[in-house]
Amino acid sequence: MNIVFVEPHFPTNQRRFVLALAGVGARIIGVGESEEWLLDDEVRGALAGYYRVDNVTDVAQLTEAVRWAQSQMWVDRLEATVEAHTMAAAQVREATGIPGTSVRATWLCRDKPSMKDALRQAGVPTAASTAAHTAEQVWAFARHTGYPLILKPRAGAGAAGTMRVDNDTELAAALSAHGAAESIAVEEFVEGHEGFYDTICQDNQVVHDWVTHYYPNVLEAMRTRWISPQFVTTNRLADNAFYGEVAELGGRVIEALDIGTSATHMEWFYGPKGLRFSEIGARPPGVGAWDLYCAANDVDVYREWAHVLAHGRPEHPMTRPYAAGLIALRPDGDGRITGYSGIEDVFARHGNWVLDSHFPPVGQPTQGVEAGYMANAWVRMRHPDFDHLRGMLDDVGATVHVYGG
Repeated sequence: MNIVFVEPHFPTNQRRFVLALAGVGARIIGVGESEEWLLDDEVRGALAGYYRVDNVTDVAQLTEAVRWAQSQMWVDRLEATVEAHTMAAAQVREATGIPGTSVRATWLCRDKPSMKDALRQAGVPTAASTAAHTAEQVWAFARHTGYPLILKPRAGAGAAGTMRVDNDTELAAALSAHGAAESIAVEEFVEGHEGFYDTICQDNQVVHDWVTHYYPNVLEAMRTRWISPQFVTTNRLADNAFYGEVAELGGRVIEALDIGTSATHMEWFYGPKGLRFSEIGARPPGVGAWDLYCAANDVDVYREWAHVLAHGRPEHPMTRPYAAGLIALRPDGDGRITGYSGIEDVFARHGNWVLDSHFPPVGQPTQGVEAGYMANAWVRMRHPDFDHLRGMLDDVGATVHVYGG
C-alpha cells in the first residue's frame, strides 16, 4: 500500500499518523511545507520520499507533488488529517484518480449550512440554519427563528469564531465583529448537553467508535476563565441505550454524506428536543482525543486508523476497560505563569490514575481562554469507573491553581 500523506511535520501529533502507517507496512510519501531536514529522524526514516511545497492547501502545488509520487510508484491513497488540508486533498484525489473521500463529501463536511441542509433532507435531526451573505439575511433568519442564535464561520473547526447572541443588540455587535466575511453560518441555538462521537469508518461502515462528553459545553468553556473544562470519553457504550442512539445517528450521518473510508469527528447535543446533530468533520478529532481513546482501550488508535486504510479492516477491538478524560487548567490572569499550587496534593491522591500532565514553566507567557483545552496547563487521567473519573477530574480542577499576571 503506497500512501501520500499531507504535512508529516505540523502540527506535533502528525508524526503519530506517519509512524502508524509505517508500522502497518505502508510505503509513505510525505508532502509538506517544511524543509526535509527539519523532520525528526524517526519520521524521516519512516518516509520513502518527501516533496516540499510552499503551501499544502494550494491545489496546483499539491497536484504537482502527487503526480511526482505517481511517477515513482502506484499511489493507493492520499491522506490529510488536518481540517484545513482536507479540501485540497479531496480535489487532488479527484484530479489524479486516487480513491478516497470525495470533493462533495469534504465540502459538505466543511460548509456547515450545506451540511445541515443535506442531513435535513436525509431525515437527520439538526438545528434550523442558513448561510447568510448579507446582514439583512441574518436579521430575517433571526425574525423567523427567534433567539438565541449561533453565528459561526461557514468552514472551520472547534469554537473559533463562534458567537451566541440572545437579542438584537448582541446580534448587531456580532455582525460587526464578523465584518467583511463573505458568508457566515447562522443557526438556531440548541439547548442541551454537548458531546462528540468519533469514528474510524470503512466504506461508510463504522468499524471503531467512541462517545465523549464535554463539561461544560464548548461555548461556555471557551468564554469563561474560571472554569476548568473537561472532556471525558465513556466506557459505557454497551450499557446505555442513549449511546446506541448516538451511534445510530452518527452512522446515518456518515452514510448520508458518503464520507467513505476516513476518521470522523461529529458533535451532538442532547436536550429537551432530544438528540440533535451539530456538525461533522472527515478527519480525526483534535486536542489529543485519540490519545485518550488509546489509554481507555489499551489500543493504539493511530495504528487502527492506519490498519483500516492499508488493509481494509481493524486490527484490534475496542474493549473499553477505562473511561479517560482531560481537564484544562487556566491561569487566573494574563501575562506570564507566576506559579502553581495544589499539584502535589492531587498527585498524592490520584497519581496512579494520571496518564500525563503539562504545567508550563514559571515565566512562560500565558495563552488566552479561547486558545483551547491544551493551551496552558492540563492533566489527563483514566479510571475503570466513569463517575469516579469525573470526581477525580473535578478534584483536580478544585485543587490545582495556576497563577498568572
